[in-house]
Amino acid sequence: MDRYAVVGNPVSHSLSPEIHKAFAAETGERLRYDKLLAPLDGFAVTAAEFFERGGRGLNVTLPFKGDACRWVDEPQPAAARCNAVNTIALEGGKTLGFNTDGIGLVRDLEAQAVPIAGRRLLLIGAGGAVSGILDALVEENPASVRIANRTPAKAEALAERHGTKVAAVPLDRLDGRFDLIINGTSAGLDGDGGLIAPPFAAGAQCYDLLYSRDGQTPFCRWAKQAGAAWVSDGLGMLVEQAAAAFTIWRGRSPSTRDLLRSLRSGTAA
Repeated sequence: MDRYAVVGNPVSHSLSPEIHKAFAAETGERLRYDKLLAPLDGFAVTAAEFFERGGRGLNVTLPFKGDACRWVDEPQPAAARCNAVNTIALEGGKTLGFNTDGIGLVRDLEAQAVPIAGRRLLLIGAGGAVSGILDALVEENPASVRIANRTPAKAEALAERHGTKVAAVPLDRLDGRFDLIINGTSAGLDGDGGLIAPPFAAGAQCYDLLYSRDGQTPFCRWAKQAGAAWVSDGLGMLVEQAAAAFTIWRGRSPSTRDLLRSLRSGTAA
């Protein structure tokens, strides 16, 4: 039976085993999927041992996506551009590194009838999470993208990849109006979830890359209180990026929305 796993630190909270076991059951694929807790300085050793023992593929979660990009034999173009790998596949004796976060986000937004094309986007944060989704969002042809971050230099480095359509702005100097606001930071886990002034969220659609089973992350609760027109956490993105990884590994495209509903209700197998 082919072996797969998610590697991270922490990793005990991960829903990836539930998701991939459901995909396997739906498609008739026989596989085993586990969780791997790697030491903070031990990703390379953990990943190497997994593949040496017959592993076929890894999902990579925080804080190892950058480590994974440096470790794989061949990072694929999307992963190389954002310097982050969340999916590793073993093919022909080589480890290939992919990033499925961006396509996962786009597919989740599409499934929820949230358009990207022609709209004004605000991305909060300039770390690996935002880097991993930026290319996919730009490919959907938004009117503009603003990256707001406490450290302007990091946001500017991301913006330079895309010319004039993408611009960086210090978080404390934000102005203008936005149609879709995406939180790509973990800062919203502390306090009330507020990262920007409430008027920016009023009337906008707000999406949190973080997730919880009930959809009530601090940022989502804050956005609702600020008058957002629509709010969503990132559980759908998690399921969609996992489906993209499953397709890379097994060549099968599993369905996602029924599984998402069962994860929300706590009835997933």
